[in-house]
Amino acid sequence: MRSRKLNFVSITFVVVLLCQSVHSQLQIGFYRNSCSLVELIVKDVVRDSFIRDHGVAAGLVKLHFSDCFVRGCDASVLIDSTPSNKAEKDSPANNHSLRGFAVIDNVKAKLEDICKGVVSCADIVAFAARDSVEITGGLGYDVPSGRRDGKISLASDTFTNLPTPSFNVDQLTQIFAKKGFTQEEMVTLSGAHTIGRSHCTSFSNRLYNFNGTKGQDPSLDFIYASWLKRLCPQGNTNPNLVVPMDPSSPGSTDTGYYVNVLANRGLFTSDQTLMTNTVTANQVNQSKRNPLLWRSKFAAAIVKMGQLDVLTGNVGEIRSNCRVINS
Repeated sequence: MRSRKLNFVSITFVVVLLCQSVHSQLQIGFYRNSCSLVELIVKDVVRDSFIRDHGVAAGLVKLHFSDCFVRGCDASVLIDSTPSNKAEKDSPANNHSLRGFAVIDNVKAKLEDICKGVVSCADIVAFAARDSVEITGGLGYDVPSGRRDGKISLASDTFTNLPTPSFNVDQLTQIFAKKGFTQEEMVTLSGAHTIGRSHCTSFSNRLYNFNGTKGQDPSLDFIYASWLKRLCPQGNTNPNLVVPMDPSSPGSTDTGYYVNVLANRGLFTSDQTLMTNTVTANQVNQSKRNPLLWRSKFAAAIVKMGQLDVLTGNVGEIRSNCRVINS
């Protein structure tokens, strides 16, 4: 028992060190003097939202990912489209799949009341993602802050920056490498698919017409495929039809994702493809066997992701409304 406790302390210490080794322009406690209650307010709003709808936690984690992988962590994913511009959130890559915008709006409104024009939307997204990981059983971590908000949001930017459910392991490795992540970090971050849900339209090709064969993906477990077919009938194009990403524990940040992949129950091609490469397959096995180690690596990887191409100093702006660029 003492050994397990020491291991937990050691892993937590490693995460703290990784969290502190961040881009020098971002700081843990950035708002200590200017808006000291910011992280408490974010946590309260996320918790209240989670109580009403458990699915919001996965939505906020994905929102952070979708933001950071396109133009960096600048809250560009929150900007609404206008008649003259189609924004990131309305791209086919994001449309119908992003959630949590109302949570961010709620946080921003509360913060504008007590410290107007101080806290960026980009930092709110990063804080909310951390709180979502923690509230679903993941490891808590410090969030370096000081990001500023971007002024550009283009749907076209998502096409080459976001991975798709049909990606194979080489494509996943390449797109993560472009963002500065190792293959191991890619496998670690893929574990985010342990929470949340997916639209049937994102994987139905694996059930009914895989690679034009009019059959199902042979790498998909037969019993699991039968269950998915009941939930996602052939020919149904309802964009609101969804299934849990990890049926055994859809609301827990745990290693159930890796258990599923090992059992040929990865929901997307981009999940099951991890078993087609010896190195990534070994990493899947390792993550399954060491849940606490995976949690610490996952926390460190999200901290690293939160530093992608951040705007700081006088670059960008602090939006008063996260959906609209300041006039």
